[in-house]
Amino acid sequence: MLIPTHEINISNRFSIGGNGRFALIAGPCAIETEEMTMEVAQTLKSICEDLGINLIFKSSFDKANRSSVKSPRGVGIKRGLEILQRVKMELDLPIVTDVHESWQCEIVAKVADVLQIPAFLSRQTDLLVAAAKTGKVVNVKKGQFMAPWDMKNVVDKLRDSGNESILLCERGSSFGYNNLVVDMTGLVEMRKFGFPVVFDATHSVQKPGGQGDSTGGNREMIPYLMRAALAVGVDAVFAEVHPDPDHAFSDGPNQIYLSDIRGILEQAILIDNTTKGI
Repeated sequence: MLIPTHEINISNRFSIGGNGRFALIAGPCAIETEEMTMEVAQTLKSICEDLGINLIFKSSFDKANRSSVKSPRGVGIKRGLEILQRVKMELDLPIVTDVHESWQCEIVAKVADVLQIPAFLSRQTDLLVAAAKTGKVVNVKKGQFMAPWDMKNVVDKLRDSGNESILLCERGSSFGYNNLVVDMTGLVEMRKFGFPVVFDATHSVQKPGGQGDSTGGNREMIPYLMRAALAVGVDAVFAEVHPDPDHAFSDGPNQIYLSDIRGILEQAILIDNTTKGI
């Protein structure tokens, strides 16, 4: 029997949680061009409408945590938010994007429906408080260095700042050098806090710094981990999707080919339906 969670309203469009069909948070890791961003968003929207999945579009205007100073980071906050606003308005999709510094939260909240806290910043009190005070939904990725029950302090920081619209995201834990593993029991542990749990299927297969000056990954393992997490019972799936991952600005080895996402989601629905009795 699944532990019940709060239902978190996403801009009066739909809710995440409450043991309903999983939502999908997806898009290219970084905003590279306006054309590619719109292409991915339109394709994902069409697929999700066909399959009956609620979609939040995700892409980052800045990848601040890169292995190398020479790695491309994205288009920046001004141009990035302009592109995300176009996705939001023309395709009628809710938006999630990362914030890295406290001052970004108020600006990003003018466009994004969900503010995402990167895993390495998940304990940064000032950032959490600033995100919470926008009143937007806050999706916090559990640090690779944190135990699942450590997220209680994250929840407390957000709630003490007046925000009850919280998503908790699992993205793997450090296991030796350049490797991550996913403890599926951690999904259950985090759900005990009563807030929806998101499984990040693509970052969980990362090999951080595994290519020396960039991050590696095991893309072929993404569908297996996604299905395992859905079998345990999660409220949303996070997946980075790209038309040509091998030439992506960032996280190429652990992004899903856009051409493969429909089949992966079709399998995911079957698992989710069985787990939740839908």
